[in-house]
Amino acid sequence: MVCLHETWNDDSFEVVPLKSFAQHPALSANSAVPVAGVAAASLWRGFAALLLILAALFFIGCATVRVTDPAQTASEQFLESQATHLAIQNIVVDQLRDRKVFVDATYLSTVKANSEVLSFKETPQPFLFLLAELRAKLLFSGARLMEKPEDAEIIVEPRSGGISVDHLEYLLGIPNLTIPTEGVASVPFTTPELAIVKSTKQFGFASVAFVAYWRDSGELVASSGPFVGRTDRQDYWILGLGPKTVGNIPPTQSAPPAAAAQGSQ
Repeated sequence: MVCLHETWNDDSFEVVPLKSFAQHPALSANSAVPVAGVAAASLWRGFAALLLILAALFFIGCATVRVTDPAQTASEQFLESQATHLAIQNIVVDQLRDRKVFVDATYLSTVKANSEVLSFKETPQPFLFLLAELRAKLLFSGARLMEKPEDAEIIVEPRSGGISVDHLEYLLGIPNLTIPTEGVASVPFTTPELAIVKSTKQFGFASVAFVAYWRDSGELVASSGPFVGRTDRQDYWILGLGPKTVGNIPPTQSAPPAAAAQGSQ
């Protein structure tokens, strides 16, 4: 096999035939510089390939965070519970101090019928909180709570006119409009909302009262209420800026620095 050797100088260019490929001086065992260069290039190529493999292993993959919406928002729950708490604060139970008391939740329960022959009573969640608040009020006032009515001297029957939230929205501007489209897909088109002033107001109300009577005779011992607790959350937007939130429930209030630091621990 014959190869060509290129000889360069300042004056001329010369192409001369050389020995066979195996006897080429540049590839002989005595010439170590080209072999070292080839080895270094191969090393760098291997290192680059390793980096690409590691990068692929690092970046390949996916993660999904599952997010669900509860039936009620935190604001709605606090609007109801805080209103209940405010109403219970007005209840007077001084006559029940040092008495054995049983709290009867009959008039806070609703009957659930699964079939014609099977039914049961269930206390809705807002009324469960009402019962817990009333029991706490009785305990702090010195009453002794009994688990069974036959162990009690006095029966306390709480009642509620309602625990719920009202919702009011106001918009000065152009609301979003849904425009039907024609075609195969028939996907409606919704225009964006253009609001100059917008407000969303939520109001919580809770009505609480109770009557207490002697278990043996049924004679009236005490009665208090009804009292109504009120809470609110109000959000305002002006020219698209906001919301500015005000209210008397925890989601509208920033935590004090000390409480925030304690919660982070």
